[in-house]
Parts: sequence; C-alpha cells; structure tokens
Amino acid sequence: MSDKIIVAIGGGEIREKTTLKIDEQIADLAKDRANGKRAVALFLGTASHDFLPYFNSFRKTYTSVFDIKAEVALSVYKKTEKEKLKEKFLSADMIYVGGGDTVFMLKNWEENGITGLIRDAYDRGVIIAGLSAGAVCWFEKMYTDSASSGSDDKYSVHPGLGFLKGLACPHYNERADEFDSLLISEKETAFCMENNSAIVFKNGKAVYSLSSGGKSYRVCGDGETIVKIEM
Repeated sequence: MSDKIIVAIGGGEIREKTTLKIDEQIADLAKDRANGKRAVALFLGTASHDFLPYFNSFRKTYTSVFDIKAEVALSVYKKTEKEKLKEKFLSADMIYVGGGDTVFMLKNWEENGITGLIRDAYDRGVIIAGLSAGAVCWFEKMYTDSASSGSDDKYSVHPGLGFLKGLACPHYNERADEFDSLLISEKETAFCMENNSAIVFKNGKAVYSLSSGGKSYRVCGDGETIVKIEM
C-alpha cells in the first residue's frame, strides 16, 4: 500500500518562485509516484475563486521548470463536468491546493463532491500539497480567516477536514504573537509554518520539514508559557 503524503506549505509566492526549493521536492515526490511516466499535477484554486492567473503561475513552475503536466479543476464560476472532474483526480499523481479563503473553499468542495474525490486520492497515495489555505485545511483544526462565516475577516480557529490530527497555523512569521497567545489560553499544541517553509506528513505523522528560507515549528502552550520546537 502506498504511503499517504501531505506537504503543508505555510505561505509564499509561487509566481515569484519564493517556494521553489519546496516545489522541487514536491515535484520529485510526484515523479516517484508516476513511476517512470510523466507525472500529472492537478491544481485546485478554489480558495482564490478559481483565479486562473494563479494556475498559470503554478503551471510555469511545475511544467516549465519540473516537466510535470499541469491540469486544473474548476468549481466556482465555471464547473468542470462531474465525469471529467473524476477523471482528472484519477489521473493525478499529485494534487496542489492554492491559498485564499479557506472557509469558502471547504464549503465549495462539500457542495461539489470534491471533498470525497480528494479523500479517495489521498487514500490511493496521490501526493497532496498546498499553500496557506491549502496547507491547513487537512488538519482537525485550522487557524484561518473567517470571511465566509461573517466574522469580519478576523483570524480564528475553524474545523478542518481531519486528514491530520491537531491544529495548524500558516504564515506563522506574520502572526506568531497573536497565535501564541491563543495557544497559551487554550493549552494547545500546533504545527506552525512560516512563509516559504513546509512540513511533510507521512501516514498522518510529521516526518520532516522543508525550507525555501522559512522555518516550521511544533508550538506548545501549557497555560502559562510557549515552547517552540523547530521541525
């Protein structure tokens, strides 16, 4: 049985190639899974409302740099036909989920049957990768904006998909003080990824970190203090 792999990237700009060192290692994972065939990557830009320039930036990295065929699945303003959508997931060696509005994304996926397609792909050993919204959505709990739930774009804890246990925070370098205060009060432990950093999870366990300039941590709050363990 294939290992189940998720690469959670805390943030960065694929258009400006700030995550290129991480992308290279994700591409290698996809090529390994393709087993000699040209690897196929399926891009989900739901969190950015299927903003196609985002997909074009993804393709310029994964196709032009790493020679991986890039496909896209649409479910916002234009919807990929259901059978075609299923075919795209079945042919993918990796799935990459872009950043944006996490709450909107998860609601859209549920409405369009995408959640089940992703779960099936993950169970088959398709490489799962994502940045920001696409990093934290896999956890039981995620620290993200709540624009779609009417909370004035403030960051708070929301339920995720539960593929991975625990709580996750992206862009940790931008919001460490606020998030650490939350962990102290809640006595929580979380995976925290700075921009241009990532954590690789294999079969549900954090196994190593990747960096294109940033750092990743396991951060623990005990009610009084914070302990940060670099991954």
